Amino acid sequence: MSIKPIDLKEVERQAESVYEAIVVAAKRARQINDEMKIEYNKRVSEIPGLNQLDDQEEIENPDQVRISQELDKQGKPTERAIHELLSGEIEYRFIK
Repeated sequence: MSIKPIDLKEVERQAESVYEAIVVAAKRARQINDEMKIEYNKRVSEIPGLNQLDDQEEIENPDQVRISQELDKQGKPTERAIHELLSGEIEYRFIK
């Protein structure tokens, strides 16, 4: 995995300050992560026969592995949130 540096001046253009941008990106990353968890759980619950296993048994199901790999290809939530912030896809406001 390579490290991709981000120009802080570009980040500051999208928010009042770097700190504000970090808060916005972090909140969006949490939302993305929650959406990914919901999608994963929904797709795994549709796999026939997986619900019949005990919690003690850990059998690797190829369908479950495939679903996990597909979701991994979408990218990490933090990386996606920063990309959305830098491309102007995130609209936010602070409630006072």
